[in-house]
Amino acid sequence: MSQTNVPRRVMRQRWSKILLFVLCLYPVVRWFWLGTHDGLSANPPEFLIRSSGTWALVLLWVTLCVTPLRRILNRPALVRYRRMLGLYAFFYTVLHVVAWALWDRGGVWGSMWDDIGARTFITIGTVATLMLVPLALTSTQGWMRRLGRNWTRLHALIYPAAMLSVWHFYLMRAGKNDFFEPNVYTATLVGLFALRGIYRWRRARPGRPVQQPVSGGSRLSRQIQK
Repeated sequence: MSQTNVPRRVMRQRWSKILLFVLCLYPVVRWFWLGTHDGLSANPPEFLIRSSGTWALVLLWVTLCVTPLRRILNRPALVRYRRMLGLYAFFYTVLHVVAWALWDRGGVWGSMWDDIGARTFITIGTVATLMLVPLALTSTQGWMRRLGRNWTRLHALIYPAAMLSVWHFYLMRAGKNDFFEPNVYTATLVGLFALRGIYRWRRARPGRPVQQPVSGGSRLSRQIQK
């Protein structure tokens, strides 16, 4: 690649990240627009609690899809967008929790604790949220270097967090006997686990070419992309 192409490639990556950043703000813009046009339904707090939870799930699932898509499409550059998607998933999760705490529990700590202990789907959602906290806090390059291989192990928490999140959604919808969306999320998650299992099986097959030793930075990058 010529030197004149390098800046263009860098600029394309920069602008694609800016575009992704703006697109991920769509739910917030939509809420403000609905709020100013009387479109938040008859119960705005409930609408915002549920909508923020839905978008948290959507972005968490999109984050999980990055690695399989990178492998299937042979586009290693896709991994550059995973951190932003994951942080946005956490951002909407936090909004979901804050909305529940303020509007459903009135911002009263005692009421929040009682609800966490009384309703199973709230308990499960709380555990899933707590699992995402260390992932958001350690998502920087600095933490990747500090934790080394342990960074990959820590960030495997995204999988049980995803399972608990869809379980939380399933129990929440059980009251209305509406399981279509939870089933879609569950089927997608099962498919992602299947792809992950197939990839690991193919890498572990006898006769697979032995990889040449790589530098420390490249080795860490490869671990992170798995």
